[in-house]
Amino acid sequence: MQYRLSYILFILISVISYGQVNLSLETDKNEYSGKDIVNLTIILEINGSEMDHQTRFQLPDLSKFTMIGSGSVTNTLVDPATNTVITQKISRIALEPKKKGKIKIGSVLVTLNNKIYKTEPFDINIRDVVEKRSLANNTSNEVYLNMEIEDREVYQDQPTVAVLRVYSKNMDNFRKVKNIRLPQQDNINVHPVSFGKSEIDPSGYGNMASQILAVFMVFPNEAGFVEVPSVSASVNSYAHKNKIVSNKVKLSVKKLPEGSPEYFKNAVGNFKVSVHNTSKDKIEVDKPVHVLVKVSGEGNLPDMVLPKIAASPDYEFFAPKITSKVVPGTTGMKGEILANYIVVPKKAGEISVKTEPFAFFDPASREYVEAGQKSLALNAFSHEQILESRTTVEKVNEYTNNLLETVNTPVLKTTTLKVKEKHKFHWNILLTNIAILLGLFIAYLLFKTWQKKRALVRETVSSKPLGSVAETEKEIKEMLKTDINDYFSYLENLKDNGEYQKFFQTLEEMDEEVRKQHLQTYSGDFKAFLEEYKGSSVAEEYRNLMQKIEMEKYSPMKTSEGMEELLRTVVNLYSQISK
Repeated sequence: MQYRLSYILFILISVISYGQVNLSLETDKNEYSGKDIVNLTIILEINGSEMDHQTRFQLPDLSKFTMIGSGSVTNTLVDPATNTVITQKISRIALEPKKKGKIKIGSVLVTLNNKIYKTEPFDINIRDVVEKRSLANNTSNEVYLNMEIEDREVYQDQPTVAVLRVYSKNMDNFRKVKNIRLPQQDNINVHPVSFGKSEIDPSGYGNMASQILAVFMVFPNEAGFVEVPSVSASVNSYAHKNKIVSNKVKLSVKKLPEGSPEYFKNAVGNFKVSVHNTSKDKIEVDKPVHVLVKVSGEGNLPDMVLPKIAASPDYEFFAPKITSKVVPGTTGMKGEILANYIVVPKKAGEISVKTEPFAFFDPASREYVEAGQKSLALNAFSHEQILESRTTVEKVNEYTNNLLETVNTPVLKTTTLKVKEKHKFHWNILLTNIAILLGLFIAYLLFKTWQKKRALVRETVSSKPLGSVAETEKEIKEMLKTDINDYFSYLENLKDNGEYQKFFQTLEEMDEEVRKQHLQTYSGDFKAFLEEYKGSSVAEEYRNLMQKIEMEKYSPMKTSEGMEELLRTVVNLYSQISK
């Protein structure tokens, strides 16, 4: 009997202790539109003061959202009936969805008294995420712009790729869109990637066609929520000129991690610093020397603060001349920035020209990298040492130059050398001319003989039976057929070696070759050819593949899995087209 009472008491204590903690995760609704904010509310209620709150809330994977804001509050009260302390902690998170469709919200975890409590996961439905506000604002004009930024959560001074599209029911309006003005704002730096127009997509949005007008990179230079302004353009017609603007996009810019080096400025990316002496002559005291400081790499290269030459009593330097050789890359602007300094040595002997310490933040590893100081060793000579080191020839040349510059020399009278003419007949010249004429005559006879043989071959070929039209078309296709497997093998090697820029160039060449091959005997465009000869499903797969290639090409972060999947899709589709 006593054993049974102990067992029942133990069960009651377990139930009571389990009921002391209540953890829940809720949303304000289950279905959202693309512009709605998803509000997550986390409630933790603890009954009693003996519970040890060991960890904070461990949030689930929210990579499919952009965090807009968060906040929390803690309330503590005492139940007068039971004299129990009740602690309630409420946290709220505002999220903006990046994708549409069904998204799973995982569990929130918290550890109390060495026990882990968690919430149950659930799903929410996002109807549409793409901003189409400009559609409502510009339906009267029948043309509107839409700015798309897929990666809206980046670090400060880290780039994100923006794509500008134009939509219209009438495809003729696309050629009227001109004078594209990229956004300008103090807290962002914008650098164009391409202003080349893409092919027109007839199924852009609803019953409207679309076309990519521009691709550019946005570098936010401050943390927090940064709004990218609208892109503007003009629609020119014979009657009037209209201005259209795109939507605005809000970015969630993460602050750079704590613990940055003291000499870190704003360099975000991956860089190298080097110092060079561009002067070939001997270095002389109090005479200028050209010293080149080169920063190369990929990141926010055009907007970063360059490392300067450190001050020293051994030399004096002046403000540099900055030149840049920068092109768009995959993770930023890549190339090199050159700072050409004029350095004047102040003493003879060994001189070390040093740069300021330099550090940058690498977003790939999420760590600060210290490049340190770079130094250049110079050996300066005094004027007397320069004079003593000259050779005898150099001394004679200098003495002669000084003499000619300082002494007035008289004008010397010169005579003209004339060659006497010889009145003699040159037989060699006559024979050479005769040989040239004979050679031209023989070449003419050979050319006429070749023409007769060629005419005979044409008559022989024309006498052969022509065959049917289908056989002739098949023969032409076999002659023009491109070996697509060679392209597949080359693309596989480029992917494995990580040469993604050359990968996309080769992909464009292959697509152009396939187009030329199939359009030799077809008068329409390539998409119409696929619809008629390969089926609507192949044409739809081709259109989706072109969009996927365009987005993957300008994506700042490329993964081996994504490139593998892209290559697999290319091989499957182009194998069907080339059959």
